[in-house]
Amino acid sequence: MPNGNWILGDLFLKDYGHEGSIKKLWELRWMFPCKLGVYPFHDGKFEDFEPIFDHLIEQNINDPFSDAYTNAFLPTARNLAKRAQSLEQTDKEQAKAVYLRANAVYRLSRFPYIDTALKKTAFEEQKETYLQGAKLWDVPITEKIIAHKYAQNGDGARIPLYIRKPPGAGPFPTVLLITGLDGHRPDNTERTTAHLDRGWATVICDIPGTTVDCPANRRDPLSPDRLFTSILEFIRDDEALDEKKVAAWGLSAGGYYAIRVAHTHATYLRGAIGHGAGTHHYIGREWLEQIHRHEYPFGLQRAYVSKYGYKDWNEMLEQCQDEFSLVSGKGRGVAVVGDGAESCRLLLVNGMLDGCMPVEDGLLLCEFGGVKEVRMVRGRAHMGYPEANGFVYPWMEGLLDV
Repeated sequence: MPNGNWILGDLFLKDYGHEGSIKKLWELRWMFPCKLGVYPFHDGKFEDFEPIFDHLIEQNINDPFSDAYTNAFLPTARNLAKRAQSLEQTDKEQAKAVYLRANAVYRLSRFPYIDTALKKTAFEEQKETYLQGAKLWDVPITEKIIAHKYAQNGDGARIPLYIRKPPGAGPFPTVLLITGLDGHRPDNTERTTAHLDRGWATVICDIPGTTVDCPANRRDPLSPDRLFTSILEFIRDDEALDEKKVAAWGLSAGGYYAIRVAHTHATYLRGAIGHGAGTHHYIGREWLEQIHRHEYPFGLQRAYVSKYGYKDWNEMLEQCQDEFSLVSGKGRGVAVVGDGAESCRLLLVNGMLDGCMPVEDGLLLCEFGGVKEVRMVRGRAHMGYPEANGFVYPWMEGLLDV
């Protein structure tokens, strides 16, 4: 910050103590959410994960990008997938639950970022397993691959989406769910179910640079504009989806894109939620040089360098804020916030003690453009859980159910 002070205060320089140690990560930060079955262990079972982490600790496997780390999870994931398949004809409800357990183990196997051949294999197996299990649901998720009609400058030609919509003809209010750095399309069963309960459809997309599936050129700050034009026109043309009632909800790293699309595609949207979102400071040198100390389970350097397509960490520290900041990006059309573009209704939600995306990035938006709606949760870390969704859903209900 210009005056050297962050809202995190002393926590800005605090070392959370788990960096480089799978034992400390498990015992200090991950065992408790695993027992509760919450992020990143949602849909999973402690009994599946405990022996995996015992093995990682016993073998001193601390590098999450190593094949040894990923291989520690794959036998359990594959065995659960086989078990689920064998249950399909005899116990459908049990099969559904076991498929979700397999999905959770696959998810952790490819944490924190998909940039090795084995993690790509794990992600492909995860998607296959997830969609196989989803076929058993009363209201399944399906994959739809659409043409990227506005592809250019190195973009790919196809956009894979996951779609879940209520029974019937519609048109249904629609949530465009924009995923994050480590959470992807197969990781949102709970959210899509909550949307169904409200009579909403969900369209899920991955963000540039995070999976082999997203076709947007990771090095082009304007590629998401082309991506979302193709997606939002698909929603407009699908008779089951109500083009007049569309909200974008961006999660964590996806929050950046929700804020961007709120400005670049305001006329397509009723509103947008930047949930745990970064906009400017999160890719600045001062923040990035401390982020390895904070709450994220693994160092973000390698994941960020790969996501944005830089050759190394130093290049990212030098260039990323200038190239991608929504407030001060130097390329034409990048700084949609700083340049004063108007947005649709925009809700910003986070925890006041977020050590992944600084809360200042949400508050900074209040200095530009029209009125923003903001709820920051006292004493909570990244994303503002567990209270955050209790603010998001009522806001979306007011937006979509009118």
